[in-house]
Amino acid sequence: MKSTTLLFIGILFLPIVVAAQGRGTATPARNPNPPTSPVTGNAVNGKALYYNHGCYGCHGFNGETGRAFVGNWSSNLANEENFIRFLRARANVAPATPSTSMPNFPENSLSDKQAKDIYAYIRTFKSNAPPLQNIPALNEIVKAASRPYKP
Repeated sequence: MKSTTLLFIGILFLPIVVAAQGRGTATPARNPNPPTSPVTGNAVNGKALYYNHGCYGCHGFNGETGRAFVGNWSSNLANEENFIRFLRARANVAPATPSTSMPNFPENSLSDKQAKDIYAYIRTFKSNAPPLQNIPALNEIVKAASRPYKP
């Protein structure tokens, strides 16, 4: 029974864990290195804005969960200008098929200064995910899943 339970858990959660770390085929890492461009915003103000605008709801409290970007830094996060352009890209347009589920943030709902503050806060995020081989429970699940099934 224990082996069957571990196998089920492994089948259920392994793809999620691998994809969340940006190492699986579901979400290949586009750029694992954080940006190094200058930051002019205030990270302390940005933290409050990140929570007040609900960014954590999709991106998690540290940018590593949900619609993660830590470890998968896209060109939208390369610098402040790209970040603001991304936030504003769909502000006045409602395409029939949106290219992203990210909400619109026109300037009347989030000023450029506030966007730069959020960007400054995002840039403080660091990856805390351990390498896959250092997750004992995951290794047990993988080991149990590789054993032949015996009903």
